[in-house]
Amino acid sequence: MKIAVIGQSLFGAEVYKLLQRNGHEIVGVFTVPDVNGKADPLATAAEKDGIKVFKYKRWQLKKVALPEVVEEYKSVGAELNVLPFCSQFIPMEVINHPSNQSIIYHPSLLPLHRGASAINWTLMKGDKRAGFSVFWADDGLDTGPILLQKQTYVDPNDTIESIYNRFLFPEGVKAMGEAVQLIADGKAPRIVQSEDNATYDALIKKDKVQIKMDQTAEDIHNFIRGNDKVPGSWTVINGEKISLFGSKLWTRMKPRGTEIDIEGAPQKAIVHKKGLVLFGNDGKMVNVSQLQFENGKMIPASKFGKDDPSTQKLELTAEEEQLIKNLQSIWNGIINVNPDATTDFFKCGAGSMDVIRLIEEVKEKCNDIRLAAEDVYMNTVFEDFSNCVIRRGRGIEDKEELVFEPVKLRANNMDISFPNQAFIENEFVDASNGQTYDTINPTDESVICKVAKATKVDINRAVESAKEAFEEGPWGTMNARDRGALMYRLADLMEEHQEELATIETLDSGAVYTLALKTHVGMSIQTFRYFAGWCDKIQGLTIPVNHARPNKNLTYTKREPIGVCGIVVPWNYPLMMLAWKMAACLAAGNVVVLKPAQVTPLTALKFAELSVKAGFPPGVINILPGSGSVIGQALSDHPDVRKLGFTGSTPIGKTIMESCARSNLKKVSLELGGKSPLVIFSDCDLEKAVRMGCSSVFFNKGENCIAAGRLFVEESIHDEFLARVLEEIKKMKIGDPLDRSTDHGPQNHRAHFEKLLEYCDIGVKEGATLVTGGKPADRPGLFLEPTVFTDVEDHMMIAIEESFGPIMIISKFIDGDIEGMLKRANNTEFGLASGVFTKDINKAMHVADSLQAGTVFVNTYNKTDVAAPFGGFKQSGFGKDLGQEALNEYLKTKAVTLEYNS
Repeated sequence: MKIAVIGQSLFGAEVYKLLQRNGHEIVGVFTVPDVNGKADPLATAAEKDGIKVFKYKRWQLKKVALPEVVEEYKSVGAELNVLPFCSQFIPMEVINHPSNQSIIYHPSLLPLHRGASAINWTLMKGDKRAGFSVFWADDGLDTGPILLQKQTYVDPNDTIESIYNRFLFPEGVKAMGEAVQLIADGKAPRIVQSEDNATYDALIKKDKVQIKMDQTAEDIHNFIRGNDKVPGSWTVINGEKISLFGSKLWTRMKPRGTEIDIEGAPQKAIVHKKGLVLFGNDGKMVNVSQLQFENGKMIPASKFGKDDPSTQKLELTAEEEQLIKNLQSIWNGIINVNPDATTDFFKCGAGSMDVIRLIEEVKEKCNDIRLAAEDVYMNTVFEDFSNCVIRRGRGIEDKEELVFEPVKLRANNMDISFPNQAFIENEFVDASNGQTYDTINPTDESVICKVAKATKVDINRAVESAKEAFEEGPWGTMNARDRGALMYRLADLMEEHQEELATIETLDSGAVYTLALKTHVGMSIQTFRYFAGWCDKIQGLTIPVNHARPNKNLTYTKREPIGVCGIVVPWNYPLMMLAWKMAACLAAGNVVVLKPAQVTPLTALKFAELSVKAGFPPGVINILPGSGSVIGQALSDHPDVRKLGFTGSTPIGKTIMESCARSNLKKVSLELGGKSPLVIFSDCDLEKAVRMGCSSVFFNKGENCIAAGRLFVEESIHDEFLARVLEEIKKMKIGDPLDRSTDHGPQNHRAHFEKLLEYCDIGVKEGATLVTGGKPADRPGLFLEPTVFTDVEDHMMIAIEESFGPIMIISKFIDGDIEGMLKRANNTEFGLASGVFTKDINKAMHVADSLQAGTVFVNTYNKTDVAAPFGGFKQSGFGKDLGQEALNEYLKTKAVTLEYNS
């Protein structure tokens, strides 16, 4: 069949190519004249194949066909006219001339939305279905009989571009090929259009698309997206017409930001980090991402009313002057216009494909400078565009800086600074109710600073932000290796700031500075590097299953992130506990809302600052200081939090587990209290046992979850062991934790300090022997003397309950009574850690096998490593931190089975 293709655009070119591939004879292509010397894509495609191309400015004048045009058209001898995308009025003499007449593509479900702006009206009317019709062409009123129709859904946030790219373009091209084949086969129907519910909608023009603000949010949204990007609906702000683009229904909480007046709006709009929120008369919200001024300048809506550094005049180098000339050449090659400062890329006829070409040519010809499509759309005028390219060449991304008022201190012979607000969506913000609390330096009980006291509202906002980052943001689609690169970068920044972090940790928690530097901060850095390496090594399995004969089956597993994870960490290792949990969580691909301990929030907030510098997308990491009873509980109860990791006391762990079960049965991992037994046999290396025994109790001033809660010492060496321990204690220097020679710093906070004094009083009252300590050190601050109790019987409270302080509890056991000792050591509801000192390998292995604890140390203690799993048994909790096993806490396993022919 001989076909004449009449139309234009990339769509017309693709239909032409398909008809060629299908074996039809294209006898002529009729399209529009070149624009600025640039041929239409349909003309370019046909000319490349040597097909006759006719370029008419018009086919008729005053509704009368131009005879010379009609005669030239008739000369090609077409049997069918195919109009894939035609913006011109084609005379009926041409439409009806071929034996098979003419078919035309229309982007609506006729008889709905007849007219040239059909796609716009589909969205503006809020239709739930969109589609296209291929119909027998009539006199231009889109009323001819239908040949075929196809339809698709309309997503609430679909745009003209998204529907066109997803459905109207690809399926429309295929449908035109299908329609031509039906005609060739003599099977093409002619279904007369019904006039029921028929609409003819006017051509959309700029002066007709002012937004009526006094309507529902959904109607406002439909109107904006129905005119995006052409012609662009507008409203009046500060007396100026501003066009709005990138509309989405805003179903999140009302954003924080700057309120502005919009003419005719029922309430003030809000400029915020993600755009401009408008309110409908129903109180619901619409968010727009881009604004355009009357002069054509387009900006992110989030920058409205703010200084825009991208508009500042740049002082150019000689090399950059040459780069401007290169850009002029590139523009000239694309739009056939030698641009001056005011030349607009799109007003010169450029389209979306030209944007891709522009980006690629800039990368190739301008020192590998890389642009995003948004850079072009935001800088359509040559001066703005060249300014943007130069800024990218200088490494300036035009991203909003992290702005906050840091707390600045002089401490440890250095200047330190840190945030003191809640961290949500890469911003430091006050608590929703403005409340703060004092965080205290335990060395002298002075106030370090005030800290935002987050609320349940803040938790809701943070969870909402995290969920969006996971489901819609770049984090959920980021390559695993790229995720690892961000974590490595964050670890590097932590290392760069390790002395500052250690100083903040010392001030806020009382940790001895040298220990904070090596362990609190040093192990945090190691943890992030370790889990960064795991990001691209999380793999599934293929599993042999019984086949469904005669077919076969393939079963494989996928390890997937859980989603929004809540993390609650304790005050004894504020940064390290954050790292132990968060690094595994992020490596698995999750997003985080973390609550630091109320009394030690500062290193977590400094970490948040570094996470932005490392490049983590907004919403991936959120950190909210405040009380456990309010925001910890809110995390446990929140239905969108799918996992909660907690380190803390057993009673609180039980409450959390109950709340998690009630709310949405969220996954839980708990690292809880301990009463870790340390067994010292008479055949041990006594010098090492004494040294490590002291470390097992007094490390980090006893505020250590795996601290040896009770030492079982074989009777024959008990007295010598005790004497040596007392000698070691005498050598310990109690003092300012920032002093490099200090061994023993202050307890973390006053409530804990007083609890430890009460613990010691109970031990004395129960009849245990207080050998040393048990009272405050003779100096200001929360310093407790290292304490030793002996003659501790199994029934005593201090033999049963954890002190979480520098209190050594020693009990004897009869020489050789290994089984009796093991029975006593295991007679506890805790099972976090344990230890044994002996030179007898058989004895060591037997005890290690028999102790009911998640960790057993043999001839050492406190030897944790980022690669070794850490976690307890019984009421010390379940789940693991560190090592490969920690990833299991933040992953879910999906099994996929498919059947195929053998």
